[in-house]
Amino acid sequence: MNKKICVIGGGRWGQNHIKTLFEMGNLAGIVEADADRLSELLQKYPVQGFAILDEAIANGFDGYTVATPAVTHYPIGKRLLEFGNHVLIEKPLTLSSAHAKELVAIAERNGSRLMVGHVMLFHPAIRKIKELVSEGKIGQLQYIYSTRLNFGTVRTEESVFWSFAPHDISILNYLAGGSPVNIEAKGSKFLQNQVYDVTMAQLEYPDNLHGHIFVSWLHPFKEQRLVLIGSKGMLSYEDSTKEKEILYYEKHFEIVNGQPLKYEEPDHVIPYEKALPLSEELKYFVDHLDTGIQIADGQSGYEVVKVLERVHGLITQ
Repeated sequence: MNKKICVIGGGRWGQNHIKTLFEMGNLAGIVEADADRLSELLQKYPVQGFAILDEAIANGFDGYTVATPAVTHYPIGKRLLEFGNHVLIEKPLTLSSAHAKELVAIAERNGSRLMVGHVMLFHPAIRKIKELVSEGKIGQLQYIYSTRLNFGTVRTEESVFWSFAPHDISILNYLAGGSPVNIEAKGSKFLQNQVYDVTMAQLEYPDNLHGHIFVSWLHPFKEQRLVLIGSKGMLSYEDSTKEKEILYYEKHFEIVNGQPLKYEEPDHVIPYEKALPLSEELKYFVDHLDTGIQIADGQSGYEVVKVLERVHGLITQ
C-alpha cells in the first residue's frame, strides 16, 4: 500500500521534504501557517493543505515529517506522538535532552515510530564506510575525526556546535555503534559575547575508540572531512569536494621487538553507488513505518542531543 505522508513546515528544508515525497508518490498533505506560502505550495503540489496542525492530525495520515524551526520540534512532535502517529522530526530532535527523552518515551508508550532527520546516516558514502568498518576492512576501529568548517553561516541565536555538529555526532555514534562515555571540549568566541564560533570536542567510546569533532564558521574555505583510523588501514571521505571519493589507505604500524614498523601500500578509491541522502532517508522512513525504525531512531536522536548539551556545558562553564 502506498503510504500517505504529511509534511509539517513549508520553509526551505520543508520544501525539500515536500518535493522529494511528491516525486516518490507519497506526499499527501502540507501544514504551513503562512497562508500565502501554503497557497503557492498547493498550486505546485496538488495535495491537502492545512494551516492548523490538529486538522492534519485528524486526517490520519500514515506518517508525518516535521521540518520546522528547532524550537518547535518538541511541542509539534509531542502533539503528533500523543495521538499515536509515526513521525520523522528534523535534527536536532529537540533543544534539550529532557524533552528528547520524553518524546522517545511517548513514542514507545503509544507504539509510534519516531525517526530523526540525521540525513548523513543515509548518505551512500557513510553507509559504505559503515559496511567497510563492519567487514573489518581497516581492522579494529581506533580513531575517528570529523571536521565541518566554512566561512559562515554565522548564527546569532545558537553556537556553532549546535548548528554544525549534529551531523558529526550522529555519524560518529553510528560508526562507533554507541554513545561516548566521556567528553572533553573547548570553544572560542570572537564575534559575539554569548555565541561560540569555533569548537573542538574530544569523544571517548568503549573499547578504546576515540574521536574528535572540529567545527567552525570562521574558516577561509569549506571542508567536511571524515577520517577513520584502524589497526590495519585507514579511510577518508571529503564531502565538500566534487568527486566525493572514499579513499582507502592500506597502511598501519606494528610493534615488533619493541620497535614500530611501518607497513604501507598504494592508496585507492573505494567505489560506492551515488544517491541523494534526503531521498534515501525519506524512502527509509516510508518503507519502515510498518516494521520499525533501526537507523536514526528516536533513541539515537536523544543521544545526539545529550552530546550537544554536554559540550555546550563544558565550553560555557
